[in-house]
Amino acid sequence: MSRHSITERHMRAMLDVVDEARHTTTGEIPPLPLLKGLGQLIPCDIAEFSEIDLPTRRVLASQAVEYGGHYPEPDDTLWWRWKHQHPHCADVERSHGYIDVAQLSDYMGMRDFRNLALYSEYMRPFVNMIVLALPTAPGRIRMYHFSRERTQPFTDRDRLTLQLLRPHINTIYREAARRRREPVQLTPRELDVLRAVANGLSTEAIARQFVVSTSTIRKHLENVFRKLDVSSRTAAVARIFPEPDPEAYGP
Repeated sequence: MSRHSITERHMRAMLDVVDEARHTTTGEIPPLPLLKGLGQLIPCDIAEFSEIDLPTRRVLASQAVEYGGHYPEPDDTLWWRWKHQHPHCADVERSHGYIDVAQLSDYMGMRDFRNLALYSEYMRPFVNMIVLALPTAPGRIRMYHFSRERTQPFTDRDRLTLQLLRPHINTIYREAARRRREPVQLTPRELDVLRAVANGLSTEAIARQFVVSTSTIRKHLENVFRKLDVSSRTAAVARIFPEPDPEAYGP
């Protein structure tokens, strides 16, 4: 794949999309003009953004712009039921967003895909999808996805466009989230405990680290959950430490 597949005109259009999104201050996370612009750069029938907390099955954000017509709202219970059928879904979950831009057809032929309940019950009529995942906390999915009814796959230029824009899209998301985020008053010890959770330590390991009882750690976590209005460790970590280290951002 060559950078020369991006023309100067297309590159200017990409920069215009980024510039408009960065100057949008409507409070949406991410800015909706970003999705609209990407849907024009990547010819598709529907462009979507979604962010999901996997342990709680909460949809944290959902945006869609239709280009091919009006499509009914999908039944998300069917996605939860059948998502295991496609290996790309598992890869996105395991990678925490550190995964290359990919089409579903990179993993599975169209005939096999059409035989899945994931397609017939949830994704139909869209036979082609290209996905740009963004880095996020463990237990979350944050991604842009572009779908087509027609069998013609997305092009190398489409894939390269998303690859080149990926760091800019991630920055735009982070800046919008930073503007929107409300301050939460956690005590220094509660922050220490939550940081230990983010590092993967168990309750017992955290108690040993701070030389306190496990019940004390559980009480700190209960207070954190109450203040953040969440019900899981994953959600609490994502609320306070929503982004990985930018310097760790992979290709």
